[in-house]
Amino acid sequence: MKKEFLIHLHSLTVFRNLLKDPIIEALCEYLKDLGNRDPLLAVSGYCQTVGKLYLSGESNFADYIQRIVNDDENVYIQSMGQGKKPASFMEEAVLKELDILQQIADLTPQKLREDLSYAGYLPAFEAKQLRLAEEYSHRCANIHRYGYGMYARFRMFYVNTEGQITPVHSPDPIRLSELIDYKREQQLILDNTNALLEEKPAANILLTGDAGTGKSSTIKAVVNELSDRGLRILEIRKEQLHTIPAIVDELSKNPLKFILFIDDLSFVKDDDNFSALKAILEGSVSAKSNNVVIYATSNRRHLVKEKFSDRDGDDVHRNDTMQEIISLSERFGLQITFNRPDKKTYLNIVSYLAEENGIQMPEEELLAGAERFVLGRGNRSARAAKQYVDSLLVKK
Repeated sequence: MKKEFLIHLHSLTVFRNLLKDPIIEALCEYLKDLGNRDPLLAVSGYCQTVGKLYLSGESNFADYIQRIVNDDENVYIQSMGQGKKPASFMEEAVLKELDILQQIADLTPQKLREDLSYAGYLPAFEAKQLRLAEEYSHRCANIHRYGYGMYARFRMFYVNTEGQITPVHSPDPIRLSELIDYKREQQLILDNTNALLEEKPAANILLTGDAGTGKSSTIKAVVNELSDRGLRILEIRKEQLHTIPAIVDELSKNPLKFILFIDDLSFVKDDDNFSALKAILEGSVSAKSNNVVIYATSNRRHLVKEKFSDRDGDDVHRNDTMQEIISLSERFGLQITFNRPDKKTYLNIVSYLAEENGIQMPEEELLAGAERFVLGRGNRSARAAKQYVDSLLVKK
């Protein structure tokens, strides 16, 4: 490689953030040291660059460059995501800069060493052909499916304690095919989510029902089924509900579609988060976006933990107060109930999971054990079925 290429790299403008990438930084240092009379610095720079490539998990520069280009949240891709046509001079800059980055993607061990005055052993790496500009153009044209930045690489996110949106690196891989029964309920959620992806009116959904019936798993499975069409999920804890307007404001500029997921939702009387969620569901200007819906799960139909004493008192407008307490669930456009499975359904789930996990035992023994398993737990549920099968796997 020629040292002139170092100047080309430092001319990056749209993709300038890539100069902070650890492998690009190592490559730049290597190019600086190529003309040094003492080959030690250059040899060290070569090994530093290749070593960081190894650490990245990639075996060639092509895949690595494509990954960081796709992850880059530059002004060009943000404009495309917001449906704005970038200026012609920016279009030209992107094409020129992709040509520069293509040269890195095309690197072979021989090409990287060609100006290195050292004949000893140096570590190698794979070479791979890549049409970077063509691939980037395709992603830009289909940005509503691919997204950009961390939203291009991950499909599940959560809000951390600092209020930052953070990707889930090892998401739950559950699929709808693994969830037995509740097909009608699953289809309702799928239909509503497809409406969101097709930019049709989509409702906020409240999933209620007994614990362990698969409410949360169904939502995650729907995301896994539809993520390649541009669906992402962001989990928010109850105490973070006040951050939703700011989050929605940020996500509204994104070309992807998002489910804001609130698991195990319930309130106590006079809970400040109650008012925050109510305002959001009523569609306040600061918390409404066409690419965001709220899916919440709860074991309680009315969401607010209510005591009998709350029904008494001297409140002149007691009826109005009680209506306020129990009406939050009615602000969800779609309410879906997951009822506890009966004995037949529970045993069907056990049989399916046992077969899927390769458990071989007489069916009569399997099902009798499943019934004994729930005796001390009170309720039959999909969760109990999985726990029973897991207990059998431990004994294998």
